[in-house]
Amino acid sequence: MKYKRILLKLSGESAGGSDGTGLDSDVLAGYARQIHKVVSSGCQVAVVIGGGNIFRGLGSSGEGYDRVKGDQMGMLATVINSLALESFLVRAGCSAKVFTSIRMEPVGELYSRDKVSAALDCGCVCILAGGTGNPFFTTDTAAALRAVELNCDVLLKGTRVDGVYTADPEKDPAAVRYDNLTFREAIEKNLRVMDQTAFSMCSENRMPVIVFDMNRDGNLEAVISGSRCGTLIAL
Repeated sequence: MKYKRILLKLSGESAGGSDGTGLDSDVLAGYARQIHKVVSSGCQVAVVIGGGNIFRGLGSSGEGYDRVKGDQMGMLATVINSLALESFLVRAGCSAKVFTSIRMEPVGELYSRDKVSAALDCGCVCILAGGTGNPFFTTDTAAALRAVELNCDVLLKGTRVDGVYTADPEKDPAAVRYDNLTFREAIEKNLRVMDQTAFSMCSENRMPVIVFDMNRDGNLEAVISGSRCGTLIAL
């Protein structure tokens, strides 16, 4: 095993299945099986899942919502997804717990770095909901922040494609996949796999990022074992 403690970032759209909305039980069950397998091998897993399948705060102001209120609605959407993932993880045989960035007991326990770190040491999958708890920050930035806080070995971004491409491979069949990128290259090429705040935080704290296809069964185990099945972004 190459990575002992990981932060796994999942998109809300992926949890919504083929149409990217609602919750797809088959997708969530697949995620839970993959996570359970790596936890059983001794890997410690923290998860941040987005909320775009339910509500996307970014851009909501263009639809008439106040930006701050829109982002707060987006935070609540991530809590819904986190609770759903927790249910599937428990069903798969994992110990799992939701921690929220804003106080929401009894829905989830208020996030504390030390409590989450201790839970990870005990083999509990910690699902970190609510983003950073502040508007104007994406769940990508929340994932970068938590990965750094928890001293993770790597931030894994699970998507529906097998890495970072020159263009959206689902729309452009001529798109070419990158095997390796630096954070600077990712920012300069405007590759929008993560926002610049998240890239900057990872770069400043030497937190490598691997973008891979989470929807292919076995890929999570392959990545933590050191196999190259995605794009590595590092210094």
